[in-house]
Amino acid sequence: MKIEIWSDVVCPFCYIGKRRLEKALEGFAAKDKVQIEWKSFQLDPELDNSEGLSVHEYLGKRKGGTTADGKRMNDSMTAMAKEVGLHYDFDRAILNNTLSAHRLLHFAKEKGLQNELKERLFKAYYTEGKDVADYSTLVQLAAEVGLDADEARKVLEENRHADAVRQDQVQAYQVGVQGVPFFVFNNKYAVSGAQSSDVFAQVLEKVWEEEKPALIIEKGEGVCDINGNCQ
Repeated sequence: MKIEIWSDVVCPFCYIGKRRLEKALEGFAAKDKVQIEWKSFQLDPELDNSEGLSVHEYLGKRKGGTTADGKRMNDSMTAMAKEVGLHYDFDRAILNNTLSAHRLLHFAKEKGLQNELKERLFKAYYTEGKDVADYSTLVQLAAEVGLDADEARKVLEENRHADAVRQDQVQAYQVGVQGVPFFVFNNKYAVSGAQSSDVFAQVLEKVWEEEKPALIIEKGEGVCDINGNCQ
């Protein structure tokens, strides 16, 4: 079973959705048959940190409100994250463009470490206040999950995988993604948003049942059994 997940590194619901899916997978009998692929989606492709805005101020402005409004929204998100065991520290978060982080995730995919890097990037941004656009920081994070640091730096400096990031985003629009996280199971069933673990569990079971081979419910002619009897 393949699960494709469109998300951004700086999407708070995406980290929460990851945890809720993981909880559902814990109780899923066929979890070793599940392959997860992270797809790139930038919520603000034009973002840079030149304005020096805090996350609270940025969110408030984007929603047409004040810095205080932004903080209230982030406080609510922090409480929601806590329910799934995550610690969000928006006061330390550094706003920046996520293109390079997404490019590095495509590199990690090639090496079989995409899920590990995605988790590390989430924690770096939401808990540790790291700049996930800074090349030195990204190289360090890549090395921590087992990627070659020198190769990771070359990927970043040579602007590799930028086309793959754009293609993911084009594909997102083609399949109707209007917000993230967005989960697609076996290219057939979609779940939009950080739904409950129960919802994910139900979808996992439904998809798995459909993957099982059909049972033989009628015995007809033209069959040989294990005892050598043919009819």
